[in-house]
Amino acid sequence: MDLTDKVVLITGARRIGSSVAATLARQGANLSLSYNNSNQEIKHTAELIRNIGRRVIIIQSDLTNARDCQRLVDETVSGLGRLDVLINMASTYSSKPFDELTESDWESGLAVDLKAAFLCTLAAVPHLRASGGGRIINFSDWVARSGRPRYEGYMTYYVAKSAVIGLTEALALELACDDILVNAIAPGPIHPPNDMDLRSVNEVKKLTPLGRWGGDQEIAKAVVALIESEFITGETLRVDGGRHLR
Repeated sequence: MDLTDKVVLITGARRIGSSVAATLARQGANLSLSYNNSNQEIKHTAELIRNIGRRVIIIQSDLTNARDCQRLVDETVSGLGRLDVLINMASTYSSKPFDELTESDWESGLAVDLKAAFLCTLAAVPHLRASGGGRIINFSDWVARSGRPRYEGYMTYYVAKSAVIGLTEALALELACDDILVNAIAPGPIHPPNDMDLRSVNEVKKLTPLGRWGGDQEIAKAVVALIESEFITGETLRVDGGRHLR
């Protein structure tokens, strides 16, 4: 798919999502960016896109709510005229021991990391069909893609991100007849969290065969590759510098 004048909707367009949005704008796309609380970050990303010379709208939404997901998609189409690509990046990532988990923890974790991707897809597909096909890119995680949990305390996150892979495969089959290609990206060590100490940062480097953190642009490159492909669907692409090999 050539992105010139196409419309891309990105949920969770902060941190890595900001770099993805800017890269797609440079490829000629117009952007719709959703946010929940990160108002200042999303405004900065929007300004960056405008400076590139592309159109952008920002929409506040609660992605755990079906009505908000529908409104997000509808406002994207009314504001930018069409929808060609949906990128489900919104996610939560927090640790909690199993014995302290509650039903609310379980439901809220799966709501953001799994349910939101389904709800946004459900709202987006009619518009993707109207555009003659499109792309959906979900975000999983390198640990989930490896097929086994590695870190205690992240059970809800692991289960949700594993289910995203299943959702991606099922959607790819369901939507192939509409020329809607559905894939997922499973990031590994892309950039250190703000609260990670230097020792931990260097330890991750040692555990990664390529010996470094990837950087946001590696995810942006993967997104572009999956959008440009006309024959890849149902895949989950690890972008982890070989981290899963150790």
